[in-house]
Amino acid sequence: MEFQYISNNADQTKAFAKKLASYLQPGDVIALEGDLGAGKTTFTKGLAEGLEITKNVNSPTFTIIKEYKGTMPLFHMDVYRLENSDEDLGFEEYFEGLGVTVVEWAHLIKDQLPPELLTIYLTHSNEGARNIKLVPAGKRYEELCKEIMQ
Repeated sequence: MEFQYISNNADQTKAFAKKLASYLQPGDVIALEGDLGAGKTTFTKGLAEGLEITKNVNSPTFTIIKEYKGTMPLFHMDVYRLENSDEDLGFEEYFEGLGVTVVEWAHLIKDQLPPELLTIYLTHSNEGARNIKLVPAGKRYEELCKEIMQ
């Protein structure tokens, strides 16, 4: 099962993510996939707005994990630089934690991801638009997708 949304600009991408944020619960995990410049960080900024995070959100490229405080914590991971790393970095503590975890380039640590999560693929479409594909794994995420796509 998968769900599709077309975003025509960065503001629409952020608005969609902000709407998604209103349905999230502590322990939720979102895997973000997409080419460079496809809007993964823009999407995360929208989630942060929805969680009432006022701090500027940017990609944690060199720190791997950034934590933000809002209505619940947001753990923003960029695991791009961890390719071919079998090192246990304690990700499960975040995945089972008190906040929402967003993982950019999640396929690079797929063996460490929980079995139930929401994978979001952001791809370039025509004239600056983005195709946002949601692929839920688990009943909770299937229901979440049905809710936000109404």
